Amino acid sequence: MQEPRITDELIESHGLNAAEYAEILRLLNRPPTFTELGIFSAMWNEHCSYKSSKKWLRTLPTTGPQVICGPGENAGIVDIGDGQCVVFKMESHNHPSYIEPYQGAATGVGGILRDVFTMGARPIAAMNSLSFGEPTHPKTRQLVHGVVEGVGGYGNCFGVPTVGGEVRFHPSYNGNCLVNAFAAGLADTDKIFYSAASGVGMPVVYLGAKTGRDGVGGATMASAEFDDTIEEKRPTVQVGDPFTEKRLMEATLELMATGAVISIQDMGAAGLTCSAVEMGDKGNLGVRLDLNRVPVREENMTAYEMMLSESQERMLMVLDPAKEAEAKAVFDKWDLDFAIVGETIDEDRFLIVHNDQVMADLPLKALSGNAPEYDRPWVETSPAAALDDVPEIDPIEALHALISSPNYAAKQWVYEQYDMQVMADTVQVPGLGAGIVRVHGTNKGLAFTSDVTPRYVAANPYEGGKQAVAEAYRNLTAVGAVPLATTDNLNFGNPEKPEVMGQFVGAIKGIGAAVEALDMPIVSGNVSLYNETDGNAILPTPTIGAVGLIRDLDTAISGTAREGHVLLLLGQSQGHLGQSALLAEVFDRHEGDAPPVDLQAERRHGEFIRANREMIRACSDLSDGGLALAAFEMAEAGNVGLQLAVSDIPTLFGEDQGRYLIACNFDQAEALMIAAGHAGVSLETIGRFSGDSIRFGESEAPLDELTTLYRESFERTIG
Repeated sequence: MQEPRITDELIESHGLNAAEYAEILRLLNRPPTFTELGIFSAMWNEHCSYKSSKKWLRTLPTTGPQVICGPGENAGIVDIGDGQCVVFKMESHNHPSYIEPYQGAATGVGGILRDVFTMGARPIAAMNSLSFGEPTHPKTRQLVHGVVEGVGGYGNCFGVPTVGGEVRFHPSYNGNCLVNAFAAGLADTDKIFYSAASGVGMPVVYLGAKTGRDGVGGATMASAEFDDTIEEKRPTVQVGDPFTEKRLMEATLELMATGAVISIQDMGAAGLTCSAVEMGDKGNLGVRLDLNRVPVREENMTAYEMMLSESQERMLMVLDPAKEAEAKAVFDKWDLDFAIVGETIDEDRFLIVHNDQVMADLPLKALSGNAPEYDRPWVETSPAAALDDVPEIDPIEALHALISSPNYAAKQWVYEQYDMQVMADTVQVPGLGAGIVRVHGTNKGLAFTSDVTPRYVAANPYEGGKQAVAEAYRNLTAVGAVPLATTDNLNFGNPEKPEVMGQFVGAIKGIGAAVEALDMPIVSGNVSLYNETDGNAILPTPTIGAVGLIRDLDTAISGTAREGHVLLLLGQSQGHLGQSALLAEVFDRHEGDAPPVDLQAERRHGEFIRANREMIRACSDLSDGGLALAAFEMAEAGNVGLQLAVSDIPTLFGEDQGRYLIACNFDQAEALMIAAGHAGVSLETIGRFSGDSIRFGESEAPLDELTTLYRESFERTIG
């Protein structure tokens, strides 16, 4: 089959600009073949090359005594003691999920799980962070149902518990939903596997499912804005099979135990192209592939299609040739393909042969390590004007409005579609703060959370970036965990617009300051840009996934408020209503600055909670909805009434940072007040849990009425 002629239209359709194509001509000293153009397109797009973000990603703190492996591998790795480590990462599948919600979300889960077990870790937990358009938008219900079913369908069949996440709604996501998937796994620190190829003449082996035409060009599609041609992109969405992935995981982990694996890489974005190039680049080797040896499930596939297919459940590895028979027997047992498709070579070359013809002959380093890098122009986000008035509303009426919104109503309709207890190590399920999973066979626990407040980032990218990390820190702390490290999923609009690039830069600076101050280095992550439709960008959404360690689960803070418990507030309230949930949900106002984040206070307050956790019966951090929403959620979880002496709106609904609510007995409250004096932190008694109503000052409503509203609103709106 003759390859198409290279035209300006073909170059543009591959996401390459004129300067990038000129650089290709310079590197090759000739025009590229069609297959070569596809390979450059895949490797030089935003999704694979990080060409607009690399400059700023390098500024993030990524090291620490707990970090075994930082960014650059399939996933990050952090030591948790006793010869064990946690392997984790978060990644986006935004564009595919908007085009084909079920498969887009399902393959997002499948891809992040492969990133984890490729490192030699058995997955133990999953989370997801989902952002959709306004509930009244004609596509929102379809997207929510498809995405939630896709996440659950893949994760449940694979057999990993979903223990946390977030769901939000905002008009900016009407044309571009966000699906950010997180996975974590456990491994022994002396049995970690990396992707850098080593050794010349070593066999390159294809593992897993067969290659089809699904997902061809997916990485390039993920690096472009949407417009009215969106339906034409449907064939670029991959199709997943969780049962095949389960077999692939078991076969891969069994294969690793044989000693046959020299290096291994998941076939994710850009499929065979990206996996082969990254392995070669990291090992300073070239790679030769013979595509006639690639297992395929469709007839007459071209070299272009095979190199760019994003068919799921596939891996690529460099094999110890002495163990070939043993390795093949493992994959034969699991009824998966095992094919030697190439070899490593001692030159900077990516050589692709098909039907005895050279289809691509490229300098390998130019595809990966030396891909284009841009220093995009950016402008700082203008400071928001101060909020000039405080809205008047009855506090219980305001609470009604918040808990009936799908943004703040209970999300059990979502997470009850996920298997939360598979593997039998889940200690705390979604809906009660950070998820907690037991480290199997021990009394250690790992806590997981995912956090960001996009409206803060839009108003003040620096403070919003800090706040995303700080809230993750608080969520882990509130269950008694020591925060270990973070992964980020940086979702933004078109970086070629200076105002969008300014949001990105500001958020990165804020994230960097926070992870350094709170000892939570970034160890892995993903950047998703061009989240725009018809020129309308999403709210900047730099999602932070974080992991914490509970060394003894008997010390976890996992109780609920009870009759007679005292309610204490840790941290000071200034009544900051700018960019608050109250303004947005109740008054449809998006005004004021984001609340400032005092990182030293965050650290002091977190250390106080952990140091005194034996006296704390229940704990919650304060974030969206402030004191009122956090206190109600604690009361609702414990099925007990609440009386607060506070009634003014700024104190109840202000979103000042660095604050926690603590429920405890009276004698424990006294001891905590004394400890707070010694620690130099602000702690005050603000209410009591008792009765069967929620009362803010003189405003009151029955708990069961509010609980029904809270529990049923999401499903009534979306379900």
